[in-house]
Amino acid sequence: MEQYLAQNQWLILLIVLWTLPWKGVALWKAAKNTHKIWFVALLVLNTLAILEIIYIFFFSKKKEQEVKT
Repeated sequence: MEQYLAQNQWLILLIVLWTLPWKGVALWKAAKNTHKIWFVALLVLNTLAILEIIYIFFFSKKKEQEVKT
């Protein structure tokens, strides 16, 4: 196991650096929009930021548009 981690430490670091900002933004928007189910799903599931990106660009827009009108 240690040998595997040593060989792939840069890949693991790259994945963490990719997913962390997306997860932070998605959780922030879900909390701001009071989307409790999305917040829990985004917090628990690790999908390499795919779920987070989908939420940010498609589902978080509805509440923001309602606030503007």
